Amino acid sequence: MIRPLLVAANWKMHKSSADVSAYFDAFDRAAPAPRAGVEVAFFPPFPLLEAVVRATRGRRHASVGGQTCHWQAQGAFTGEVSAGMIADTGARRVLVGHSERRQLFGETDETCALKLRAALAAGLEPMLCVGETLEERERGSARAVVLRQLTRAADGLTREESARLTVAYEPVWAIGTGRTAEPGDAEEMHAAIREILATLSSPETAGATRILYGGSVKPDNAAVLLGQPDVDGALVGGASLDPHGFAAIVAAACG
Repeated sequence: MIRPLLVAANWKMHKSSADVSAYFDAFDRAAPAPRAGVEVAFFPPFPLLEAVVRATRGRRHASVGGQTCHWQAQGAFTGEVSAGMIADTGARRVLVGHSERRQLFGETDETCALKLRAALAAGLEPMLCVGETLEERERGSARAVVLRQLTRAADGLTREESARLTVAYEPVWAIGTGRTAEPGDAEEMHAAIREILATLSSPETAGATRILYGGSVKPDNAAVLLGQPDVDGALVGGASLDPHGFAAIVAAACG
């Protein structure tokens, strides 16, 4: 099955509203023309969501998302943002369970499951992030950790809900470190994720689900990673802050 590649920019806690216009002007000049089979997505900080939605409006094959959400629709949760609030900006995606949320802010498999369902209820397309630490990889439990994270979050979804899910495999030891999983290792884990998705939903749904790789993706390693059969795109952190670098990764996806 041919799955459109998705190249996603996670700006994390970077940039201001003054940066948005210049970023997209530079990105448009550097990026290849949009084409079928390659999509781009942008995950800016919450205060920039509406600005990025406006900047990408009318662009073919482009979407915008929030970096996390709360699992409640509203309430006394100071500092939190609901999935419905994200949808109200015109964004249509949201990250769930990014490794930095798990490692720095105590998110668990259980809270990720709640957030995933809240995102689906709000009409968003969640991107579930899964990945092992260096310690877990070195003791040989990487596969078990990733499949546990995936199963605890996505078990029980309806077929329609499963069809709206994207998964990002991001080994924690490769986030912001400059280290990247070997292409063969990434492919092996992506294939394992697709196998478990088939048991959680159906082989057809699993075959259509995009599984992205995230972890120090750069212009010089993007092509070989994206060339793996089960790698359906990239979740890009630091390299996405530079519009020219991110455009080069998109170009690698375009072949």
